[in-house]
Amino acid sequence: MIAPGPRGASSPAAERPGGVAAMLERAVVLHRGGKLAEARALYEQVLRRQPRNFDALHLLGTIMAQTGFRLEAVDLIGKAIAVQPRDASAHYNLGNVLRDLGRTEEAVASYDKALALNPRSAGAHCNRGNGLLDLGRPAEALASYEAALRLTPDYVRALVNSAVALLDLRRPEEALVFCDRVIALKPDHAKALNNRGNALRQLRRSGLALASFEQAIAASPDFAEAHCNHGNALLDLRRPSDAIASYDRAVALKPDYGDALWNKAAATLMMGDFAGGWRLYEARKQRREPVGRCPVPGPEWTGRETIAGKTLLVYFEQGLGDTIQFSRFIGLLEARGARVVFLVPTRLKRLLRSLSPSVELVVPSSAVPRFDYQVALLSLPFVLATRDEAAIPSTVPYLAAEPDRTAAWRRRLGDGGFKVGVAWQGNPLAETESGRAFPLAGLAPLAGLPGVRLVSLQKNDGLDQLPGLPPGMAVETPDGPIDEEDGFVDTAAIMMSLDLVVTADTSIAHLAGALGRPVWLALQHAAEWRWLLDRSDSPWYPTMRLFRQPSQNDWAGVFSAMTEVLAGRVRSS
Repeated sequence: MIAPGPRGASSPAAERPGGVAAMLERAVVLHRGGKLAEARALYEQVLRRQPRNFDALHLLGTIMAQTGFRLEAVDLIGKAIAVQPRDASAHYNLGNVLRDLGRTEEAVASYDKALALNPRSAGAHCNRGNGLLDLGRPAEALASYEAALRLTPDYVRALVNSAVALLDLRRPEEALVFCDRVIALKPDHAKALNNRGNALRQLRRSGLALASFEQAIAASPDFAEAHCNHGNALLDLRRPSDAIASYDRAVALKPDYGDALWNKAAATLMMGDFAGGWRLYEARKQRREPVGRCPVPGPEWTGRETIAGKTLLVYFEQGLGDTIQFSRFIGLLEARGARVVFLVPTRLKRLLRSLSPSVELVVPSSAVPRFDYQVALLSLPFVLATRDEAAIPSTVPYLAAEPDRTAAWRRRLGDGGFKVGVAWQGNPLAETESGRAFPLAGLAPLAGLPGVRLVSLQKNDGLDQLPGLPPGMAVETPDGPIDEEDGFVDTAAIMMSLDLVVTADTSIAHLAGALGRPVWLALQHAAEWRWLLDRSDSPWYPTMRLFRQPSQNDWAGVFSAMTEVLAGRVRSS
């Protein structure tokens, strides 16, 4: 809120007789002094005399906002704006209240009105940026922060939130610059130290990130988010037990902290504690950006209700790889006598037809048939009591490629050589993809083995690496029509003609594993929970082999190990 102050001689209140101006002056002094109840009483007294007094309406609205009566604040400030529609501070304060109410689009519109009247308001530019950040529009938010900083270069809040926007844009080097500017001004600024740790994590500098989170915690011991991020850095360093201790501290400070509970689930599952991990994994439904909530209202299946003869709606909730991986549990539901309706991503519908002829597949754009219960796909291990890896349905293949496409791609690819399909990255802007990509050029030692043919399975992002390959390294791009709506059906068909798939931790790995194809997965040093710790095999996919970085960022070690194993395999084939 803009601090209240007297309007001066031009104020309508100051021009009217009867003591109104004096009451307003006293109210403002009380307001500034934090005596809100006394100030409120005087503003209300003014309004009994002058119901359209702009100052009393506006400033009483700010008090109502300060004391938690936000709906009343919106009403009062709105009435003030009706009296004086060209007052920038009123539009600004209305924006602040609307943002607090979660009415963010309206808040941004109010900031726009304030800035049209007073374009030199650094606070309005900054808060407009905050609203845009809330709306998931970080590039626009960054432009607003830049406008605020042009007016006030040392505006700490704009500097801090610029770093947040840059982190959302996956631009960690630039975010570090803003963090360091804040820390130069305020060395113990906990939020800047926390942001700095997040930037360092994005840059895969987990040891430095850990130190930055520790500094944030020292500056603000009750900073729950810093404790949670401290746990994330420990998880990056393959210290899941220590990470759990940090998540527990975060939850002790903030009991409803869904992100900390969800991250604790990842650490617990990484250590192979499935019983505890799947239970904690349900906390994803209470995260800041929740997943696992049904898009169609209906009773939830908890695993205790009988589903024989019932219709059960299972709905996808996360990435394409997750959907492929966890669709294996659908068969267990049918074994219990359920009729399954499976809500799937549009891009996977054709591929998932091979899952079971009796499963009805629907996509988000289609009508969902009547059902008795609904359950999130990634809740199935929990509700089906998957307490250890022996309980994972691991028979492969559980998906199949289309026979006509398989035959067509086999003809196009030919029989010559040892064919290795390669996919080296997912969406670089997705938070979950951080560290789950490798440079294509790193596969040069594999490409140099006699008889080996590298065949690209990459789509969209990452194709820009093809023209810059080292001399002598070739990667074939399959020549033929690819289904534009569901490229997975062609990728699956191509895989059936390959001798091996080598991939980063992407949906391609899950597809190859579900098809029962030989697949080598290149993993970062601290791989995701589903690949457990210190294993070269996977309980999820019997035909998969895991190659882990020996140390953080060491892809050369991964490809050296792959080359050694592949050389022996090619010689024996």
